[in-house]
Amino acid sequence: MSMTSMVVLGLSIATVLLLLGAFLATLRQDRKGRTSAPPAEVAPVETPLPAPVSAPGHAGTDYTDPRTIRVGDRIEVHGSPARVLGAMHVSWQGHQWTEYLLRDGSRRFQWLSVEAHAGDPPHLEVLLWTDVPTQGMVPAKSMLIMEGVEFFPIERGTAAFRSEGDTGHPDRGLLDFADYRASDGRLLSFERIQGQSWTAGYAQPLPPGSITIVRRAS
Repeated sequence: MSMTSMVVLGLSIATVLLLLGAFLATLRQDRKGRTSAPPAEVAPVETPLPAPVSAPGHAGTDYTDPRTIRVGDRIEVHGSPARVLGAMHVSWQGHQWTEYLLRDGSRRFQWLSVEAHAGDPPHLEVLLWTDVPTQGMVPAKSMLIMEGVEFFPIERGTAAFRSEGDTGHPDRGLLDFADYRASDGRLLSFERIQGQSWTAGYAQPLPPGSITIVRRAS
């Protein structure tokens, strides 16, 4: 074989080897592309919205706590001045509440009741009572009609009380009560002290902040 033939043969073999190497490299790259999973897209992290917050005021910090009212205090109810003449501390089957006798600027008398309820959430029930002429009525154990409105019984019993200040009642004793509610939410309550005649009143719920202690009793 001549020198020229050997050179041509060597170049041909080198060319074949280069082509074979390029083919194998392409094949490996293609296999890698088929077997590798594409990179996952990461969703942007969204800042969670704040939960709705309901923060009612708290008695004693955001407004006057009516449980701190004392006999002799001068207070305002819805901005109207009144004086606390006396109080009846009532207890019935583990429930306690206080009824304050008020006299306003026009010398009208009203009762203000304050009761803490251990519900969910716990809350204060503050009611301003207005006398209702009973005309000898006796609280029925079923529905009764007062001034054309139907009231349905919700609670009744006999409670013990202790008086403080000027209430017109004995220092201690028992009172019978019967509470009713109308379909529109209005409240009606009958009370009888030591077996005396029944008295009755409508209740007006007072929202938080309705009562302000203007001057403490000395």
